[in-house]
Amino acid sequence: MTDTDETTGTSSGLPETVALGRAATALELKRGELDLAVQLGHVHTMQGKPPGRARVSREEIDRLRGAEGFPEALRERVRTVGTAEGARLISTTPSRFTRLARTGHVIPVRFYLNRYRAVVWLYLAPDLEEFAARNPDLLDGRLPAPLRARLDDGEDWRARNWRGHRLGLLLRRCDDPWERTAAIASLLDPVLVAETVGDPYERAHLERLRPEPPYARTESPAVREATDRLLRADDPDEIQWHRMHLGHSLEEARASSPAPRPDLPRPRPPRLGVPASRALGGTVPDPRWRSAAVSSCAEGAPAVPLPPRGPDLRLPAPPGPDSGAPGRHRAPTRRLPRGLLARLRLRKPSAASPG
Repeated sequence: MTDTDETTGTSSGLPETVALGRAATALELKRGELDLAVQLGHVHTMQGKPPGRARVSREEIDRLRGAEGFPEALRERVRTVGTAEGARLISTTPSRFTRLARTGHVIPVRFYLNRYRAVVWLYLAPDLEEFAARNPDLLDGRLPAPLRARLDDGEDWRARNWRGHRLGLLLRRCDDPWERTAAIASLLDPVLVAETVGDPYERAHLERLRPEPPYARTESPAVREATDRLLRADDPDEIQWHRMHLGHSLEEARASSPAPRPDLPRPRPPRLGVPASRALGGTVPDPRWRSAAVSSCAEGAPAVPLPPRGPDLRLPAPPGPDSGAPGRHRAPTRRLPRGLLARLRLRKPSAASPG
């Protein structure tokens, strides 16, 4: 049995929902293309189990496979190009294309690290074609003076625009106000987030809702480090904007529902030296046990041993009536060394002398 039916253009033999890897096979896309299609909203997903694992329904796969021009039309919507191919696509030079990207006229949607660990930006092909149709005067000739001044100052908006584009996609997919706030907070340094969100419970809730980074868990440490660095806002104006945005979103989240807090404090473990019955909330020992201990110490006998510690926390049985006089515990006989007994031998009292 095959996963797709070529005659009807619908899926067959698929469960109600499938993982992204199997959905990419059914939609004849590469995994990276499917991830971008999900981010752009071309493929709708649903939460799976465990939470955080997106899945695609069989109805969604049938809808996409039944669309006109499948699969070429879907592939074209998520096709990305680099600088050289993008320049050929809009009929300009690679250097002019890079300048347009640095000034924010074309926005990257993805990136990767090459063999030299340099960031290579990728751009959506349909967006480039739309930009070229709207701005033919920027593709050749001399750039306007304001753009040349920005380039001379070393301005580069590629990372900033990529963060803004990614944030817009995340906010579009968020339904909960706390999720939107967490998406904004993910672009700021934790120290800046703590200055804006003073409540530690709210910060912990935002950390739990933080969006997954745009890289797989199997990526190399160099990729993760570079991506984490690009995810954080680094320009002062950008940081100030996101902090203001975070404050407004936090007010909306607080108005919708409070952040979860622990209802009751956790029980403390028993302290050392506290009687087991009191530490565990048990009953008070039999009063006869206390009277036996006191009487033993009063008679000079060794103190009655404390209850055992460890798994067996039961107290020893109090002394019974057969231990001696009623109501009193007879202390155990203490034997002295023979030498000491000889020195402490008692003399008999002498007879009284006659008067």
